[in-house]
Amino acid sequence: MAEENGKAMDLKTNFLQIYSRLKSDLLDDPAFSFTEDSRQWIDRMLDYNVPGGKLNRGISVVDSYEILKEGQLSDDEFFCAGVLGWCVEWLQAYFLVLDDIMDNSHTRRGQPCWFRLPKVGIIAANDGIILRNHIPRILNRHFRDKTYYVHLLDLFNEVEFQTASGQMLDLITTHEGEKDLSKYKMPVYNRIVQYKTAYYSFYLPVACALLMAGEILDNYVEVKRVLVEMGTYFQVQDDYLDCFGDPEFIGKIGTDIEDFKCSWLVVKALEIADESQLKILEENYGKSDPACVTKVKSLYKDLNLQAIFSEYERTSYEQLISSIEAQPSKQVQEVLKSFLHKIYKRQK
Repeated sequence: MAEENGKAMDLKTNFLQIYSRLKSDLLDDPAFSFTEDSRQWIDRMLDYNVPGGKLNRGISVVDSYEILKEGQLSDDEFFCAGVLGWCVEWLQAYFLVLDDIMDNSHTRRGQPCWFRLPKVGIIAANDGIILRNHIPRILNRHFRDKTYYVHLLDLFNEVEFQTASGQMLDLITTHEGEKDLSKYKMPVYNRIVQYKTAYYSFYLPVACALLMAGEILDNYVEVKRVLVEMGTYFQVQDDYLDCFGDPEFIGKIGTDIEDFKCSWLVVKALEIADESQLKILEENYGKSDPACVTKVKSLYKDLNLQAIFSEYERTSYEQLISSIEAQPSKQVQEVLKSFLHKIYKRQK
């Protein structure tokens, strides 16, 4: 275990070195004549928003490529996989900067949202656009001579479109007009999660690794389906931890109840609640008063949602394992299993 942790730490250190190189390339991009102020702004904006998370999405491009290649990567292969990993992290940063403005959030990754900083404000909207535009700049510099270059561009464009469309579904379901719990049904929930989270968090890193390994993505439709299922399972866990996780451990205080989120827990509660329980939900869900939040949480406990979630986790895992073992390629099976084992029964 210590050896594995050491390897993961080395991987993260080497991965972060690639970030520094990409950043300095972008700060000297010949397409724009930087002033000292603008260079400092981008430098600070990138450091604040891009490398701050767990980096799971980016590092999984490297992990997946290493599995597909069946062995140690050369320095050049590691670098290229790392660059694509950082493109996934840049995409995530772009989404989060803009999502936080749309959701009027206060904190992200344990610090104030970028737009909440006094000198930033609504400039953050343009910073989001710049983050998004950095991706094709990076891809052009490092991949334009590769046979799969155009497929990479298509992949990032398609996944961005799917994610933005998922965000739209989420916004119009959650924010439009009066708070209406009757919209919160499982097919609606699954659709939001699939588009908003699963494609960019689970499919995109593996698709990047497959392209680098010389594969054609159209041959991996079933792999995409499995990864999207895994992404849905991941989001259900996230929703569960938002309510029942330990804030000390998960690093954030859950606010899904206060924020009237279309969470798996409320959708499930609406499916099984009786008349009087529905009334409690209607009256208390989406209110920031701590007493209302406590009522919703105790209703979740009365409905035995913790046991229902445990059962969901068990059956999801079994279904995912059987779908994975049906894949013809042993390397692809290993990639998928490594993703699943990272998230199964996670506590944060």
